[in-house]
Amino acid sequence: MANVKQTDILTGSIPRQLLAFFLPIWFGTLFQQLYNTADTLIVGNFVGTQALAAVGATGAFVNLLVGLFVGLCSGVGVVVSQSFGARDYDGVDRQVHTALVFSVVIGAVLTLAGLVTAQPMMRLMGTPDEILDTSTLYLRIYFLGMIPQILYNTGTYILRAIGDSKRPLYFLIAASLVNIVLDVVFIAVLGWGVAGAAIATVVSQVASALLTLRCIIGSEGMPWHVSLDKMRIEPGILGAICTIGIPAAAQSAMYNLSNMVIQSCMNSFGTDTIAAWGVYGKIDFVFWMTINSLGIAITTFVGQNFGARQYDRVRSGVRVCMAMAGGLTLLVSVSFYFGAEPLFRVFTQDNNVVAVGVQMMHVLTPVYITYISIEVLSGALRGCGDVRVPTLITVFFVCGLRMLWLFIAVPIRHEVATVEMSYPITWSLASALFILYYVKGGWMQRCAEKWEKKQAG
Repeated sequence: MANVKQTDILTGSIPRQLLAFFLPIWFGTLFQQLYNTADTLIVGNFVGTQALAAVGATGAFVNLLVGLFVGLCSGVGVVVSQSFGARDYDGVDRQVHTALVFSVVIGAVLTLAGLVTAQPMMRLMGTPDEILDTSTLYLRIYFLGMIPQILYNTGTYILRAIGDSKRPLYFLIAASLVNIVLDVVFIAVLGWGVAGAAIATVVSQVASALLTLRCIIGSEGMPWHVSLDKMRIEPGILGAICTIGIPAAAQSAMYNLSNMVIQSCMNSFGTDTIAAWGVYGKIDFVFWMTINSLGIAITTFVGQNFGARQYDRVRSGVRVCMAMAGGLTLLVSVSFYFGAEPLFRVFTQDNNVVAVGVQMMHVLTPVYITYISIEVLSGALRGCGDVRVPTLITVFFVCGLRMLWLFIAVPIRHEVATVEMSYPITWSLASALFILYYVKGGWMQRCAEKWEKKQAG
């Protein structure tokens, strides 16, 4: 089975392979968003506003944390996909064992750190006293699920690296259903409140981890054989994983930090703007999950073909992915621009909120196209093992410049549009730099030479 998937990626139709990867990832992200929405609805309706606020107050910290370890896990996907593409199955086997042990270690460290820092972090973020204890309780229970959550993400990247993006989707759907059912039981039936929501989340994470591990350990035809006597961390492999994963984690952290600054700016414009920005985020998520799914797809595609030394196919795949991203982005932008008011009225009937939200949509949706090069090209470069320059461009010219703009321009011209313009300005500059580096940077030759030396050694 694994060999068939590999042959498809290395020799099959490029658009078909990218689409086959993209769709399960996209549907998985959509389903996760739907169950997160259901989670919020159950807490809000059966526990109350304070409980809803308590869970919501943990969101920024949880997103920061999740982004960090998902970034680290992405390093696993790149090294496994490259070795799998090169048919270095012994290397894949050692990488899988190292990744699983590393996941348990990192999960344990984060669990302990979270239990200790939950309340101080909530205080640091200015959480109101009336929900502080509840938010802290939710976080501490949530942190008990760190090990299974990281194991699931690591396993997902391993499976995607060898061409399997469908089973991670099935496991996510199963875990999501478990979460929703347990939310109803623990909150609506047993009355456990916020603690019930956190316990349901942890149990669903355990379920997803068990399903993923069972798949990795028990599947026939995989280029690894998991056994306890091979469970160890190999420093060279860990170094390769961290070389890719740490920059991705730092990049994610900077994105989350800049988003927190943007939220702070929006808070200064009053309740209508805050509400409109919140609704816009729920609508805007469709674009982000689409472009992020393409970024993950091109990383795996490029990783396998780069490992197989099919460098022309790597570039062809990037061109096809850019075309797909452009087409989908135009479709989303046009739909959002002309359907702005009806979309907002799905969430609210407040005319003031709708008016502000429509203005946001009309400013931001036409410039989505300026972002796609960042996601696709950084994903392709990551798949080849080139992370330093993409990370520097993203950190300094997307996140850093955006925060600089917010700190300087917004006080001078205190308008919602000034905050919004931080997006197209930083996206356009970063995209220009990514395209220039991709075309003129000589990255392919450097990565290929490094890969050849590694294979020869």
